[in-house]
Amino acid sequence: MSVFLHGISGVLIILIMIAVGFILTKRNWFDAKSARLLTRLVTQISLPAYMVVTITQKFQAHELLAIIPDLRFPVISMMLLMVLAMILVQVFQIKRSRRGLFTSMFFNSNTVFVGLPINQALFGDKAIPYILIYYMANTTIFWTLGVYLIQRDGKVAVTFDWKATLGKIFSPPLMGFIVGVILVLLHIQLPTFINQDLNYLGGLTIPLSMIFIGYSVANAGRGNLKLRRDNILIILGRFVIAPVLMTLLLLPTKMPLLMKQVFILQSAMPVMTNAPIIASLYEADVDYAAIMVTETTVLSLVIVPFLMLLRLFVK
Repeated sequence: MSVFLHGISGVLIILIMIAVGFILTKRNWFDAKSARLLTRLVTQISLPAYMVVTITQKFQAHELLAIIPDLRFPVISMMLLMVLAMILVQVFQIKRSRRGLFTSMFFNSNTVFVGLPINQALFGDKAIPYILIYYMANTTIFWTLGVYLIQRDGKVAVTFDWKATLGKIFSPPLMGFIVGVILVLLHIQLPTFINQDLNYLGGLTIPLSMIFIGYSVANAGRGNLKLRRDNILIILGRFVIAPVLMTLLLLPTKMPLLMKQVFILQSAMPVMTNAPIIASLYEADVDYAAIMVTETTVLSLVIVPFLMLLRLFVK
């Protein structure tokens, strides 16, 4: 019971911040331009700072080196989910115009805007390296396989630009993580005033992320949130199949219990917020992507406390 209540408490922390974003949007504080500003502030300023300061202040070199090999578990999980999604596309005859988008949303999760604050609220700063390990796998696979699959749905000719793809993979958040790891491995300590600046900037990450989600929910429109067959399959993939698969992969291992718990929760996060952006870029089904981001984000607030009960079965 205490596990369930802890899960509820962590989600309530997040839900209140989302409610702030929702209410302010309804009162016309935010529009599309200010929402883009929020995402840029998080992904290009606060999150990279958050990565650097967390890694350098919380962990030692031997701890980081020990967890890097466990990157294989999220990769294996996502590859299996991708294969399953391709099978479901054929079995349920998903529309050709959204097959790639369906597959991409089925196996990629929102590890930053939702996964990071929820995991930190539930487990604290000690979960950060495990969150980031999953993030590395997720962002690499999304910006390669995920984007390619979405491109195939669109009207724009499919080309693979290595330079652009690498630029997306080595995004500011990942670069912040890499810089933090390098500083730790080389035993370099940043000056106190830089650490303090990074602390202040990094502290913006979670509240701004949640306000952005509140904005997204407020703009979705209840009339668009319908549980059609395609939608239900994505929801089952994100919140049932993905965490169960990850649990089965991790149960036989001897990795730290906290890492198992974080990986399971990260696997069950909602659809990536980048999916509608990529769909728009390649003239794919933007509305479908936006609806799935919103539906899965809203549902995650209800489902996360129940996912916390998986801790009782993970040793």
